[in-house]
Amino acid sequence: MTVTVLTGAGISTGSGIPDFRGPDGVWTRHPELVRLLEIDAYLAEPDVRTSGWRWWAAHPAWDARPTAAHRALVRLAEAGVLEAVLTQNFDGLHQAAGSAPQDVVELHGSAVTTSCTVCDWTGPTAEVLARVAAEPDPPCPRCGGVLKPDVVYFGEVLPQQALERAFRAAEACSLFVAVGTSLTVHPVATLPLVALDHGADLVVVNAEPTPYDRLADRVLREPIDEAVPALVEELLAG
Repeated sequence: MTVTVLTGAGISTGSGIPDFRGPDGVWTRHPELVRLLEIDAYLAEPDVRTSGWRWWAAHPAWDARPTAAHRALVRLAEAGVLEAVLTQNFDGLHQAAGSAPQDVVELHGSAVTTSCTVCDWTGPTAEVLARVAAEPDPPCPRCGGVLKPDVVYFGEVLPQQALERAFRAAEACSLFVAVGTSLTVHPVATLPLVALDHGADLVVVNAEPTPYDRLADRVLREPIDEAVPALVEELLAG
């Protein structure tokens, strides 16, 4: 057995990080915030960047801790059956739970680091956020260019290397588990289909219906922090 896991925002809601598209999601409650993560607006408008940095500074990810679901996935790697954890999240909680960095494919980037959009400067986001009080739109310390967290914004393409590895992991597994993701954001939403086309079984763990429920071997609606540890125990016992 080889297992590839795809995780979305739902796995981190138990850590206090709201999802985006759920009934109580960030975009659902505050659709105006979408503009803060639109790359064209961000690069062109200082006011968007200023609001964006304030949003990042207040983001609950900085104080979040891994959940039982994050920790359970580590056991798959320890048992030698994990192909990869593919994540749409930028919070770093899989690594904080103990997943090896090489096992985690961050499809939408990471908020942990920030890079300059002009030169090749990169540094910890925490250090950039420490400047925000005095510099609401902190420039690159090397060239003065626009800084941006290393998260994929709307209008940007996903990192090609991560995407290619994700498709390889979907092709190679015998079981594909989708956890806490709506499976509606492309191209990531095609990964379960790739796994199915290569003969894998599919398990969907999500509170809300997804487009793949009818194709899944199992659909689990229980809370993720209960369903994922139980599923991992079942897989390792079988």
